[in-house]
Order: sequence, then C-alpha cells, then structure tokens
Amino acid sequence: MAGVEGPLAPLTNGVGRTNGSALNGNGDVHDTPVTEPAIQLDPEVFRSYLLSLLPPIFGASPEELEPIFDEDFHERVSRFAGEGGGVIYVVKKKDDHESEDAPPTFSYKLTPTLTYDSSHATTLAIIKRGPILDSTSPLATQLHILNLFGSDETPYESLHAVISCAMKPYFEAFVGARGGGKDGDSKMGIPVTKKKFAELELSLLHLQQNVEIPETHLIIHPVIQRTVEQSRQNGQRPSISDLSNKLLNDSSFLNTLQNHVNQWIKSIQTVTKLTRDVSSGTASQEINFWLSLERTLEGINAQLRSDEVIMVMECLRNAKRFHATVSFLADTGLNDAMDTVHKYNQLMKDFPLNELLSATDLDKIQEGVVLIFGHINRKLKLSPYPIRRALPLVEAISRDFNDQLLRVLTSHRLLYTPYDTFERLLSQTMAIFRTWDDHIKEFTNVAREVTRKRSEKFIPIKVLPAHAKLQDRIRYLRDWRKQHEQLAVMTAPTKGLGGVGNEIGGMDMEAEVKEAYEVMKRIDVLDVSTEGGEIWVAAENAYNERVARVENQIIARLRDRLGTARNANEMFRVFSKFNALFVRPKIRGAIQEYQTQLIDSVKEDIKRLHEKFKTQYRFSEAYHMSQMRDLPPISGAIIWARQIDRQLQTYMKRVEDVLGKGWELYAEGQKLQSESSAFRKKLDVRPVYEAWLHDINRRDMGVNGRLFEIVRLRGGGYQLAVNFDPQIITLFKEVRNLLWQNFQVPHAITNMAKDAKRVYPHAVSLMETVRTYGQTLDLVENNKGIEWLVAEYRNEAQRMITKGMNIRWDHFVNQYDTARYVSSDSAARDNRHIQFVREFASVVSILQDKTNNVIDLYKDILRSVEELSTCPYTPEAFRDLLGKIQAAIDRLNLEGYANLDHWVAELDQRIEGILLQRITHVIQLFCSEFERADDSDGRREPVTVASKRRDKRAKNDKSTDGTLTLAPIVHEIRIQNQVIFLDPPIEHARAVWVHQLHEWLGTVCRLRRIQSSRYEIGLQMQGHTVTDLTYTSLLTRFPDNMTLEKPFALIEQKVQSLKDYVAKWLQFQSLWDLEAEYVFNRLGDSLAHWQQLLTEIKKARSTFDTSETQKSFGVCVIDYEQVQARVNAKYDAWQRDILSRFGVKLGNAMKEMHASILKARNDLEHHSIEGLVGAPRRF
Repeated sequence: MAGVEGPLAPLTNGVGRTNGSALNGNGDVHDTPVTEPAIQLDPEVFRSYLLSLLPPIFGASPEELEPIFDEDFHERVSRFAGEGGGVIYVVKKKDDHESEDAPPTFSYKLTPTLTYDSSHATTLAIIKRGPILDSTSPLATQLHILNLFGSDETPYESLHAVISCAMKPYFEAFVGARGGGKDGDSKMGIPVTKKKFAELELSLLHLQQNVEIPETHLIIHPVIQRTVEQSRQNGQRPSISDLSNKLLNDSSFLNTLQNHVNQWIKSIQTVTKLTRDVSSGTASQEINFWLSLERTLEGINAQLRSDEVIMVMECLRNAKRFHATVSFLADTGLNDAMDTVHKYNQLMKDFPLNELLSATDLDKIQEGVVLIFGHINRKLKLSPYPIRRALPLVEAISRDFNDQLLRVLTSHRLLYTPYDTFERLLSQTMAIFRTWDDHIKEFTNVAREVTRKRSEKFIPIKVLPAHAKLQDRIRYLRDWRKQHEQLAVMTAPTKGLGGVGNEIGGMDMEAEVKEAYEVMKRIDVLDVSTEGGEIWVAAENAYNERVARVENQIIARLRDRLGTARNANEMFRVFSKFNALFVRPKIRGAIQEYQTQLIDSVKEDIKRLHEKFKTQYRFSEAYHMSQMRDLPPISGAIIWARQIDRQLQTYMKRVEDVLGKGWELYAEGQKLQSESSAFRKKLDVRPVYEAWLHDINRRDMGVNGRLFEIVRLRGGGYQLAVNFDPQIITLFKEVRNLLWQNFQVPHAITNMAKDAKRVYPHAVSLMETVRTYGQTLDLVENNKGIEWLVAEYRNEAQRMITKGMNIRWDHFVNQYDTARYVSSDSAARDNRHIQFVREFASVVSILQDKTNNVIDLYKDILRSVEELSTCPYTPEAFRDLLGKIQAAIDRLNLEGYANLDHWVAELDQRIEGILLQRITHVIQLFCSEFERADDSDGRREPVTVASKRRDKRAKNDKSTDGTLTLAPIVHEIRIQNQVIFLDPPIEHARAVWVHQLHEWLGTVCRLRRIQSSRYEIGLQMQGHTVTDLTYTSLLTRFPDNMTLEKPFALIEQKVQSLKDYVAKWLQFQSLWDLEAEYVFNRLGDSLAHWQQLLTEIKKARSTFDTSETQKSFGVCVIDYEQVQARVNAKYDAWQRDILSRFGVKLGNAMKEMHASILKARNDLEHHSIEGLVGAPRRF
C-alpha cells in the first residue's frame, strides 16, 4: 500500500475539521486560522497537483493518467472544491483480457462516489480538511490523502492495517503526549475510545481470519422454476399436477432432474463434510468456522424446504425413481451435520474471546481469562464438542493470550519504568499467569471427567501453553530487576555501602551499576524467540561483567564489617542490612566461612527456646499476661506454643537468609535441622486441641435451665446464684480464639459457643448483679443499724428475683434467633427477658448505691454519737454533733429512705442513753465537789470536769477541750454598828449552787432532739405541736431517785454546815450585847462556873484567834478577816475583866479556904490520938 496520510480524517461526512483543529499531510495538529473568504480553486491547479501526486502512488506515467482529465474534470473539481463535496476518489482499475498471458493494463478514473469491485487495484481517497479549497493556500495543507485498499479478495487486510498501524497508534501517541492522569482520561472518554479502536481492529482481524465456507445454490430445472412461479402468481400451491403427463414421463426430463439431484448431493456434501484443523489457526477462526457453518447449513436446509425442491422430488417419486429420493437426506448428511454443528455451537455461541482480544490493560486480560475458562468449563459439560479439539482450542487461546500480554507489556517499556511500577506490572502479570494455571487445572479436570462420561478414546489431557516462554522470561526478568534494584539501592550515595564513599578503588559503583543497566535497556526484554534469546544472553553477559566489578568491591567491604563484628548479633545485624545482596552467588560464597559461628549462635537461641518451653505455659509470664488479656487457657497455650514455633522458624529463616538455600545439607546444618524438626513436633498444638475437643464432647454443656438457682453453702445456709456454667463462657472464648487460629471447630460446638456468646453479656450482667446483691446484703448484715432504711430497696430486689425465677435461658437464645424476622411489636415482647436483666441490674445497682451511701452516713452518725460521750461538756460541742447527726438524717429523709421515723426513734434512744450517762456523771462530779475535804491551806483551785475525769480518760487516750468550773463562793463576816452579820447571806450560796447545777444539767437537757420529719410538710400543715423537743425528760429517766436528789441534799448539808460555823461567829455578838455585871451576877460566886467559863472562852478563842483570815468549806469560803481583830480585842477585854474578877473571887476563896484549913488544923491538933487506937480507921 502507498503511504497513508491523515488517518484520523473522517471518511463519510466530507468535513475534515474537529474543534477547530486539523491534521495536515504530515500528521501534525495545528489550529486552522480564521481568514478572509477564500478564492475559488482553479481546476488546473488541482490537475497539476494530481499529476505530481498520482504517478508515484499508482506507478503510472502521466500519459496513462490522461483519462482522468476528461471533459467532466473541471465540473467534478469545482464541485469538490466548493462546499458541496468533501471527498473525491481516484480509482485504478485492472482491465479484462481474453488472453491470460497478456500483460495487465489499467484504466483510471476520477469519481465522487465510492464503489467496490475486485478489479479495483487501488483507490485513493482525497479528503478536504476545510469546507472549501482555498487557492491562496497550498493544496498539501488542505487535503488528506488515504490509500484505501488494493486488489485483494477482501478489503479486511487493508482496513486492518490502516487501523492498527496508523489510526490507533496516532491516537495513542496524541493521548500520551497530552498527558493527564487516569481520572482526567476517564472523564474525557479516552479509555472508551481506546477500547472501540481495539474492538474495531479485532473485528477486522476476525473477518480476515474466517474460513470461507462455499455458498451452495441448488440448480433448479427451468420448467420447474416457471411452473412454481406461475402457481405462486395464481395463488395456488405448486404441485406436479401443474406439469403435463408427457413431461412427467419424459425420460430425458427425469434424467435431467436426477442429475440435478446428484449435483445437489455433491454440493451439500461439500459443506457437510467440511472441517478444519484447529491447531493451524487462531481461536477466533475456530469459533467463527462453526458459527458460519451453522448459518450455511441452515440456508441449505431452507432451500431444501422450498417449493421447487419439493416438486423435483415429487416428480422423481412419481416416476418411481426412488433410489434418487429415498436416500437423499442420508446421502447429503445434512441432518447429522446440523445436529452436530448445533451442539458444538452451544460452546461457540457467546464465547467471550473478544474480552481477551480487545483488552487494553492487564486487569482486562485477567477478566477475559476468567470469563473464557468459566464459559469453557461450564459449556463443555453440555456440548459434545470433542476434547481432542478443545485442547488445541485452548492452546490457540493461549497464543492469543500471549499476544495480548506482549502487546500490553511492550507498550509500558518495562525497563524504563520506575521499579515500583515495574514490580506492580510484573506482579500483576504473574497473578494473571497463576489465574491461567488455576483455570487450566480446572479445565483439565473437566476434560477428564467429560472424557470418562462420554467413554471417548483415551487421550492425554495436556495443554502446551504458548506463553510458557514468556512466563519464564517475565519471572526471570522480575528476579533480575529485583536483584539489580537491591544492588542499586545498596550502592546509592545515601544508603548501604555507598554511604561511606562512592569512590572505592577508583570506581564509582553507582555509575557502574547505572551503565550496566543501560545495556539491558537497549534490547527487547520480552522477545522470547531464538534470536531474542541470544540477544538477551549477550546483553546479560555484558551486564554481569560490569556488575562483577561492583560485587568485588562490595565483598571487600562486607568481609571487613563481618571481621570487625564482636558477636553473632552484630553479624546478623550486618546480614540483615545487606541481606538483599546475598541472593547474588558471588557475594553469598564470600560469607560462607561464618557458617559454623552462626549455627552455634542459633543453637544457643534454640536452647533458650527449649528452656522457655520446658517451664510450661502455666508457670510462664505469658500465662498471667493472657489472663489480663482475657485469653482462655487452651487458646493461650496454643498461641504461646505458636509464638515459640514462630521464633524457631525465625531462627531457621535467619540462617537460611544468611547462608542460602540448601544449608541443611551440611553436617552441622543437618543436625540443627533435625533438632529443630524434633522440637517443632513437640510444639505441635494439634494434640492440645484434640484433647480439648474430647473434653468438650464428653461434657454435657449447654445454655438451658432456669435463670437463677439456690446453692447450699458448706457452712450452712443458702445463697442465690446464676444458673450459668462459667465453662460455657470459657467455651465461647476458646472457640472464638481457635477460629482466629484457623482451627476447624465442629459445628455443634460452634453453635453452642454462638448460643453462649448470645447470652454472654446477659449472663455476665446477671452474675455481676447477683454478686453485687450478695455483697450488698453482707454490708447490710455487717451494719445492722441500716436494715430498716434499705428495707424498701431490698424488697424491690427480692421482687425482681422472684420474677426472674420463672425465666429460662432458652428464652434468651430463641429470642435472638427470631428477633430479626419478626415485627417490632413482637420483638418488644421478646425483649422483656433482656429488659428484666437490665431492670434487675438497675434495681441492685440502686440498692448498692443506697446501701453504700447510707453506710457512709451511718458511720458519720455513729462517729458523732460516739463523740457525744467524749466531747467537751459544752453546749456548742453537743449542738455541733447533734447538728451533724440531724443533717445526716435530713439527707436520709431527702433521699427517701424508708422506715426513717422508726430508725430515728431508735437512734434517739441511743443518744438519750449517752446523754443520760453524761448527766449522771456531771451530777456525780457536782456531788464530789461538795464531798471534798477542805484544803490544808484554806485555798482551793477551780474544779474542772477534765481534772476530775483525767485518770479515767487517760486510759482511752481521749481528751476534752471544754471545762466545767465550780467557782467557790466567798462570804464575809462583817461587823457594822457593833452588829455581826454574814454578807452575802447563806441563802445566796444555796441559790448559786442550785443555779450552777441547773446550768450543768441544762447543757444537755436544753439540746434539741433529732427529728425525722423536718422535710415532711404534712406534719407542719396539720398544726400538731411536738412537746418533747428537748432532752429535759432525761431528768426523769434516772435508774433511782437518789441520783438527782443527792446534789440537792448535799447543798442543804453544806448550807447547814455554813450555818453552824457562822453561828459561832454570830455568838460573839453577845460580847457587845452583854453587861459585865449581868455576867458576873449570873456566875455568882461559884468558882466552878467561873472556871468553866474561862475554859470555854479559851476554846472559843480558837475560832478567831488564828493566823487564818478565812474558813473554807470546799465550794464556799467564810472570810472573817474584817471582824477577827475587833472580836479578838473585845474578847480580850472580856477575858481580862473576867480573869481579874475571877482572880478576886479566887483570892477571896483561897483566903477563906486557908482560914478554914488553919481552923481545921487547929481543931485537929487539939484532939487526942489515944481515943482513936483500936478503933477502925476511916479516912
């Protein structure tokens, strides 16, 4: 074909413009400028243009082209140059010759319309780019020239060449040069256009690959033809009665008919016996052959059912020529052929081969492979298409598959793409190959099965894929590029060995590697032909020569680093850093001397794994960590064992990575491999799983029975518990973890675990609720004082337990099974069981909160009540404590605790008892004040409650801040106007003491009682007055009356003592009131009376004649300093007077007595003693 210009120009619309842009003859895109109206083209200019253009294209001389320029030439050119025409054609036609040996001659013509004939050697399309031809511009910039097709049997080859070699590449080049991502292309419809181009190219290819099936036209005798036509015109059905009897009996006529029938049989047999070699062509040819054959056979069958053929057969049967009619269909083999072709076409119809052939990327190729084999494997079971033909068909598909892969991969220029893109493309390609292999295996199985069912002769089911070499090349290319990329990375300036310096031994490793890679970029790496293989080998050798120098430098650096490594871990660190290079045999061989050292290191690591395994899972840290992470024991043990196994595999893989594959073939490596294999057998977790499975199957486990159960305790008594086996919870956790570990758990156990999982949240909630309930009851039991307060909440919880006694676990399991299929109303009814769990948890939670709250308040109240017995005995201390108690009671009342009145009444009784003890003790203190003896010095310190109770409280390490003081009362004995009196009087002391006692008692008695109804508005509105708002009534609660009577009795005793003492001082009033003569006369002359008076005066003198100035009576002091001196002086005067008078009286008495004695002596002296001898003596 001649040069093709402007392949994208439209062929039919006559306008060569697209969005203001156009393609010139050189295929360049430029904008058509908007110019002034063009001048009409001169036909002679166009004539000159054709004379220059056509001779080289047609291979003709200008003289041979003269027929083009006839008298209509100017008219045609003017019409073409104007706005009417868009295209004009120049046709080169081959002339017919009677003699075949004569040289061919050609004729030429210019025509505005296009026709097709097999004699047309060349047709040149001249297409305008603009609406008109402008004479001011060169024609080369205004015309497209397209050489359409030559003298082939069909134009398919020429059209296919135009599309595949010109239009499609030009479009793709334009898209590639324009740039833009996939998203932009998708929005502009570019991928759809690409696919249309591919489909058009594929369709043209199919058309030229089709096997031509000869058209069969049955020869009809002219007489029969005319008779049938006349009958049709008359509206009658054709019949042999329309023929004359003479003609029906004419042997020449019948012989002609019979010859025609024989020719029919031969021509039909030509089609029915037609076949093709599957392995010789493409898959599309095989598919199109059977589809076309079916259409041809259906056409023949339609002809055989025509009126003409039926009349011929009736004529022959009428002439008794049955040998031509009876075996007609059998001889043609038409029915059998149609049946066979119809069955074969079950496979061929809708065959998705075009999905593969029109694929424009790797994803489409993979989809096409999946669709093709899905269709083949499905239809091959239905269609009797022979397996011996199916195998070559698949091989033909493999050739198409290979071509498509090459077409897509070649367009990417693999070695020029970045490594990530390269790896993605080749990974995707290998995935496509794996997809092909998987489907080939399935196809092989289907083919064997179909062969066995059809009882066909055995043939080896083997497909020789045409893409095998390409697959090997791509696999090798991928590994090669990976090794090169690893080498390039390690020699890069900032990484690996290139980090220290690129220049090693005068060689730039990075540049050397790049230059080696450039050698490979120059060749077609996907060319798997013999010549391509040789080119690949030569290029790879050149690459290896350059890389070998780099490897030598790397080996030197690597050995240097390994030599300076201090231990095996550093060696492994070096190995892990440069492991990517160890796939290169030369580098791998350089580090083999470290094999023994590394194997010893791995042996130590494996030994530590042995020790870890021998400690057993239950005693390991992993066991405790598993419990923290909620891992059940069996799953935890399996995970633990697998972790050890994974670590063991890591050690083995580390050695393999360093030393390469086949390391276990050495003696040391073989021993290490055998030890690790034996250890891995011990790490097999299957026996653990089997033992667990056997144990589960042996048990009778299930989620059923009542919700609650009553358990008898060992120490006696009963306890509420949830009727849910904890092993069920462990079971579903085990099943969950075992499934994650890819164990095949039996269906029954899985269902049991699912049931357990469904009720697990509710079971755990119930267990926690019952546990909380039990703990709360224990708290109530340990705090007896709060039972009344939480009784209502406890009763509510017991009502919920009573309600739950009739619920069974089956309700929860069945509810989940039916919830998703029922209406919302029914679901709400089923949810009452779940609602019970929530309500029960809520009730118990409230009970727990209320109990904890009331316990805290109760402890505060008890603490305050206890402090009542030890607090300072002051109103402020008592009021503060009772205020705290009252605030706690108000809080209890505000939070709605039940039985608060009864509870507060009991608490009040307890407080009364404590306060009664405090009052009793205060009274005892008061009494002790009056019972104390006077101080020796006549002075007395203030009495405090703290001092009196110090010894008792020291035992309890308690102290008080408050003090109770009994201040002593001072009374003065005064003399005024010679009258002695007491100031203040004794009655004042009595009043003070009684008031003091009242104050001490009032500290407690005037306290406000605690109340439970301060928040009860009802009592306030009723107007009831509470009389006993204080603790005054405590004074009537003493166990005996003496307690309260004793202080008053002591006061009276003290008052009486004071009166007696003061009376002595008041007696001295008589010193001023008495007359001396009265006293003397009263005494008379009796010396005994005088002596007695003096003695009494002496005694009485002790009352005032002392150094003391006051007399103490404990809580009272009599101050007599003011009267002491005066009384003493008066007393002295009286005493002197009485003594002087007593002296006079005594002197007179002594004189008289002396006189009497003298007289008596004288009288005695005058008596004789003789008269008295012998007589009794009396004295």
